[in-house]
Amino acid sequence: MVNRAVLTHRLFTGISRHHLACLAEELAVPWQAGLEGRRHAVRGGVRKRAAGAGARHQLMFVDRLVATLIHLRHDLPHSVLSLLFGVDRSTITRAIAEIRTLLAERGCALPDRPGLRLRTLTDVFAYAQSEGVELRLDATEIQVRRPQANRGGRRAFVSGKKKQNTMKATVIADWRGRTLWTDALRPGRMHDATAARNEGIAICFQHFPDVEVLLDDGYPGLSRVHRGQAITPPRKQRPGALPGRVEQWERDRHGHSSDRITVEHALADHKRWKQRTRWTRRRDRLPDTYRAIAGLVSDRTHNN
Repeated sequence: MVNRAVLTHRLFTGISRHHLACLAEELAVPWQAGLEGRRHAVRGGVRKRAAGAGARHQLMFVDRLVATLIHLRHDLPHSVLSLLFGVDRSTITRAIAEIRTLLAERGCALPDRPGLRLRTLTDVFAYAQSEGVELRLDATEIQVRRPQANRGGRRAFVSGKKKQNTMKATVIADWRGRTLWTDALRPGRMHDATAARNEGIAICFQHFPDVEVLLDDGYPGLSRVHRGQAITPPRKQRPGALPGRVEQWERDRHGHSSDRITVEHALADHKRWKQRTRWTRRRDRLPDTYRAIAGLVSDRTHNN
């Protein structure tokens, strides 16, 4: 069994020890409440023993948190983590399932507002309008396992861009590349604009008319419907256009790309976590995993 203090190093968990301590303090109470709730459901009533009686946990809460962070950061198998922590593999599996759900429910850190977090698209738009923040939105795809043969909806995951089985994540960042929100993920075949509409972005544009969102070429429909709010790059000049207009188009397009590049930086921060590169497990667990990673990344960058 490896020294557990060593496993809390930033090289293993991806976060500093100070961040780990704050995270443990934040999640300890929800984890204990969920544990007592599950025990209450199994017993069918209140506990009959005094508090503290019964068997002790082989893996304490902080160790469960550290094991989950190592799994997210480096994608180590559960069997390897069980060897490192000196417990059974099933204990690691249950611990990761519990902590991953808690991390996914945290949302993303609000810049310069400790203790406040953004969990829905409405929260992001309300924050952007109140603070005058210009948002950046983009979609990214994660390769997933191909569904089994003879199952309905198998083609829904085939991406027209990557020609692979993927799931699509929509991410919003601010002008400094800080992650503000990510959606629940959609099948890779879905268009980027359709995924954003399904999350309710059209309603948010109506209720928050002062919010501007920078988009790429994949969202022309949103730009036509919500002019002045959904901002896409300028349309390419037709063949034979005057040289001056072509040069102006190139300058405008370059300026738009420079302003929008921060969301690409946010996506690059997500890709530093090994589980973000390629998903080889059950697809229904990917949304919680991605939201957990996005929340951890936003914690590290919200004070930058």
